[in-house]
This record gives sequence, structure tokens and C-alpha cells, in this order.
Amino acid sequence: QVQVVESGGGLVQPGGSLRLSCAASGNIPSINAMGWYRQAPGKERELVAEITRGGNTRYADSVKGRFTISRDGAMNMVYLQMNSLKPEDTAVYYCSAVEPRARSWGQGTQVTVSS
Repeated sequence: QVQVVESGGGLVQPGGSLRLSCAASGNIPSINAMGWYRQAPGKERELVAEITRGGNTRYADSVKGRFTISRDGAMNMVYLQMNSLKPEDTAVYYCSAVEPRARSWGQGTQVTVSS
């Protein structure tokens, strides 16, 4: 089984940048993909970005051109570079690791975009 831990959240002004990190441990060779999700108050959790072991990526329309997901070669670490942040990006951001028969979630990290 895989465990993931997020870090890097915080308070940032509109237009600013943050980089989130996700550290994976456990059965890392079993990971097929890792992703970032977010959940704002009163809303459902939504996909922000995902990257596969092969390097393919996909993004939510709302973050295309502003956010970039990347990983190290071994899938030990996944990053989410967030630029041009908007107040509507405010949410708890969760890292997720996808295995053939399981999905692991981190505890989440708060991102607040406010002046």
C-alpha cells in the first residue's frame, strides 16, 4: 500500500504563486498515476491535475495555463506549481496515488488566496 503526505500550502495574495509537494512512500512501484484534487467549502472534491507514470498529464479547465503538475522519475515526489492564483482557487488540496486496485489520499493542505 502507498501513503502520501502533502506540504506547501498557505496564504497567498491574488496573482501570487505557491508550490505544493506530495511525498509518496510504501509500494511506490505499484503507483500508476498521482494527482491533485481540491475541495472548497460546500463543494465536492474535484480533480485539479493528474500525471501518469509515463508522464501524461491532464488538468481541470479552470487551471489550464496556470498550474503545472510534475514528478520525479520514480514517482516518489509529485509537485503542483500554481501561478496566477485566484480567490476561487481557495480550497483544501489533496494528493492522491492510484494503484491498480486502490487509491490513497493524503490529509490535505490548505491553500487560501486572499488580499
